[in-house]
Amino acid sequence: MPQQHLPGGQHPLAVLHGTHYVLRAPGGDGRVLAGAICEIFLAISVIGTAVTLYPVVRREHEGLAIGYVAGRTVEAMLIITGLISLLSVVTLRQHLAGTRGADPGALVTVSRALVAVHDWTFLIGPGMAIGINTLLLATLMYRSRLVPRAIAVIGLAGGPLIFLSAFGVLLGAYSQLSLAGSLPAVPVAVWEMSLAVWMIAKGFRSPVSAPRAVSPRPAAPSPR
Repeated sequence: MPQQHLPGGQHPLAVLHGTHYVLRAPGGDGRVLAGAICEIFLAISVIGTAVTLYPVVRREHEGLAIGYVAGRTVEAMLIITGLISLLSVVTLRQHLAGTRGADPGALVTVSRALVAVHDWTFLIGPGMAIGINTLLLATLMYRSRLVPRAIAVIGLAGGPLIFLSAFGVLLGAYSQLSLAGSLPAVPVAVWEMSLAVWMIAKGFRSPVSAPRAVSPRPAAPSPR
């Protein structure tokens, strides 16, 4: 199972992995809600990126462009699914913790199951899906030369790398937010930041198209 622990519990959602989080009295949920808000903005930005770039990249290859939009939509839906599971744990804590008749063992079991749903969606969405989406967009940028090919190459390398790293987490080789699990995300982060900075600073280049064949002019009629 993927784990999201950070040293010292630095991740805003790390508190959820505490066995007795759901049994405490209501209150003190600020870190969890702050993390949930961050994931809402993450999902919005994922969809916004796809919608914004689609009209541009579809001119290069419509099939890949549609695949990119579909992949980003799946990624956003996985993020939202994990977010709902987190908020469900907060609801259990606020409305059932300490109430008469509440079974502590059942509350812990249900809350840990919901946190597990979030962990898996975090792995498959921002882990695996982002690798495929990065590869698709980088391919479109490399072929169209809308940005320098050096930037596109970073995405072409980073996409498969983070995808394979997610498989390593899936197989239990290391945790997703460990050093080994985080390093493969660096090329993707560099790719996304480089692409964003280039688009803000210089915009897209004119797409490179094949030269048009010039038809020969008809010969001028010879004077009689």
